[in-house]
Amino acid sequence: MTATKLSLRPYLPADAPVLAALFRASIADLTGEDYDEEQQEAWSAAVDDEDAFAARLAGALTLVALRDGAQVGFVSLKDNAHIDLLYVAPDAAGTGVARALCDAAETLAKGRGTLKLTVDASDTALGFFQHRGYEAHRRNMVPLADTWLGNTSMAKTLGEGTGR
Repeated sequence: MTATKLSLRPYLPADAPVLAALFRASIADLTGEDYDEEQQEAWSAAVDDEDAFAARLAGALTLVALRDGAQVGFVSLKDNAHIDLLYVAPDAAGTGVARALCDAAETLAKGRGTLKLTVDASDTALGFFQHRGYEAHRRNMVPLADTWLGNTSMAKTLGEGTGR
C-alpha cells in the first residue's frame, strides 16, 4: 500500500472542533508513558472551551496537515517565534506529519526574520525537538487544575538574517 501525500494549509475556523478532538486523542493515546491520567485529563481540558481554543488557533499562524482530506495534525506559530502547539493524530504518529509541520513552522519563522525559535516541549515531544536541533534551556512545572505538568523550554537558532 502506498502512502498518500501529506498537504498543509492554513487553519480555518471550521477546523476547531476536529482539531480539539485531535488534541484530546493525541494526549490520551501518545503521552501515557510520560504523564499519568490526572495530568492527561488536566492537559486535555485546555480545549474544553472550544471558542477560546479556536481563538488561540486563529491568533497564531496555524497550519493544518491533511492526508486524504482529513486533518491529521496541526502546528501554531505564535509571534513568529514560538511553537505554541504541535499535535498529531495518534494514527498518524511516526509518519512524518510532525516533521512536515515543524519544517513549515521553522521555514515561515525564518522567512519572517526570526533568528531563534522556541518551544515548551512536553516530555513526550522532547526527543523529537532535540533531534531537530533544539537545545533545552529550562525545566518547567506548569500548574493545571489540581496537578502539575512538566515540560522543557527549548530553542533553536534558525540562521543568519535580521529580526529576533
